Amino acid sequence: MPDIARIQREIQAEGADGWLLYDFHNRDAIAYRVLGLDFGKFTSRRWFYFIPARGEPVRLVSRVEPTKLDALPGRKVLYLSWRELHARLGEILGAARRVAMQFSPTANIPYVSTVDGGTIDLVRSLGFEVVSSAGLVQIFEAVLGEAGYLSHVEAGERVQRIKDQAFALVGAELRAGRALTTYELQQFILRRYDELGLTCQGEKPICGTNEQPADPHFEPTPENARPIRPGDMLLVDLWAKLDRPGAIFYDITWCAFVGRKPPDKYAEIFGVVRDARDAALAFVRRRFAAGEAVHGYEVDDACREVVRQAGWGEHFIHRTGHSIGEQVHGNGVNIDNLETKDERLLVPGICFSLEPGIYLEGEMAARSEIDVFITPSGRVEVSGPMQQELVLIEA
Repeated sequence: MPDIARIQREIQAEGADGWLLYDFHNRDAIAYRVLGLDFGKFTSRRWFYFIPARGEPVRLVSRVEPTKLDALPGRKVLYLSWRELHARLGEILGAARRVAMQFSPTANIPYVSTVDGGTIDLVRSLGFEVVSSAGLVQIFEAVLGEAGYLSHVEAGERVQRIKDQAFALVGAELRAGRALTTYELQQFILRRYDELGLTCQGEKPICGTNEQPADPHFEPTPENARPIRPGDMLLVDLWAKLDRPGAIFYDITWCAFVGRKPPDKYAEIFGVVRDARDAALAFVRRRFAAGEAVHGYEVDDACREVVRQAGWGEHFIHRTGHSIGEQVHGNGVNIDNLETKDERLLVPGICFSLEPGIYLEGEMAARSEIDVFITPSGRVEVSGPMQQELVLIEA
């Protein structure tokens, strides 16, 4: 059962008069998670659950599915016809004026914009202002408790170990006169996940050489696999979490060169993404140390400016980072002012990646990814080591 008192405190802090949660045909998984409902049970009729900033919640459900929200506290109101639905919805919202819903103006934060436009129109037509619930969603979906954070750290220790073992395996195979393929390297990582009690939930690691990682989401397969040979540039992006309920993901990217002296351009672009990563981290730390607010889009700007100043701006083709939670791409603030403008605040308890990259199509790519956690006291921590130089694999 949801903690209604806590939800109401957060609604008040957001300056809204209430939070209107809504679903039809299982379209909004966020609402089910916030309310502790079973998303696997089919919903054939529309339901609304209104949590006012103060006072008793109200359940609005169809007479065809009258028990749909019986697990939740609050008064029950029934409707049958669409006309009755419209009338009852206006009544349950009552004196509220600013109503939070899973909506984002101009779709700046599409990750939480799950309520259809027609339903937004309906609520507005009844005389209410619809505001975004993005900040509330972050509080209830992305702020980690101590157990979640500790699971993230523990997963990180195992993932870092596997990363080191993967690079070592490449070198060992070459020195034995064999060449491991990128696909075989990926499969080694997956086996180690199983052996160390980790899961990637079917989303497999990226292992690519030379020009392959210029596709940021390149995936090795038996068909495109190639041997990793001396002189190759190698990028490995791996993510996993402990294989247990409530565990939080860990997600990193490291770059290596098979040999003693990497190409100058490769060393240069790696150095730029490392410096951009560090600039973004320093920016967040300065803001929190000064007690100043910081938004996701501002951190992206700080990171991207370093890449732009170095002359590689047009080759940084994705956001700087993403929220990390029980899913590898979580539902908190993203570090983004490129693909979207994420106006959410970085708040204590969230975890996110910083992962600038430079992608030279048909040639090479470099990316450096770290995970950042903001403690309840506002300290900005990095989970695990940060890559400072290219890994050199002795062949």
